[in-house]
Amino acid sequence: MSYFFQPASCPTLPIRGSDQLFPVRRVYCVGRNYAAHAVEMGHDPNREPPFFFQKNPDNLVSDGVFPYPPASHDVHHEVEMIVALGRGGMDIPQEQALDHVFGYGIGLDMTRRDLQAEAKKLGRPWEIAKAFEGSAPAGALVPATEIGHPQGGAIWLKVNGETRQEGNLDQMIWKVSETISYLSGLFRLAAGDVIMTGTPAGVGAVERGDVMQAHVDGIGDLEVKVV
Repeated sequence: MSYFFQPASCPTLPIRGSDQLFPVRRVYCVGRNYAAHAVEMGHDPNREPPFFFQKNPDNLVSDGVFPYPPASHDVHHEVEMIVALGRGGMDIPQEQALDHVFGYGIGLDMTRRDLQAEAKKLGRPWEIAKAFEGSAPAGALVPATEIGHPQGGAIWLKVNGETRQEGNLDQMIWKVSETISYLSGLFRLAAGDVIMTGTPAGVGAVERGDVMQAHVDGIGDLEVKVV
């Protein structure tokens, strides 16, 4: 059996302290998972069940560069903790969900906010706003065997040294174990799946030349330049 053309290589994320790479299968994103961010986006966080959208696996980039995308003049940063699954399944009980986690990382859900606002107004999907090239800058994954499962700790983002986003992991509306369990009732999860767990308040626009610095306690730091 041969291919009509050479298939693309598998998207990967680096693993801290290892020469191995983590192959990415799918990227799930939790929408409005911090109460303050839900409020700043005009929603009541106490009345909404979790909802999800996806990015493409090859949207993940780990070279420290974010190329400003076309067709937008309002691109926003959203710092998030990443959860990488080492195994999957369906209908995973919440009390067993963390056993499926390989490790954690830091990622940015870069969003063409103007295109997202237009899509919302028209009741259309968000892919043009969320799943464009390079829209998920990410750092190296840190195995859970090294750091455990973060339940709290600061998460923040600075642009050119100015703090834009600040929060704490314990402010997530849907905790990691709940998210994995709920998501596994909608999809068959598998090793290589990545979950971006939502962003705290303070999202805002970036410009070419900006430097974004992101941090999650227990995981580390990520620096990305907008070009």
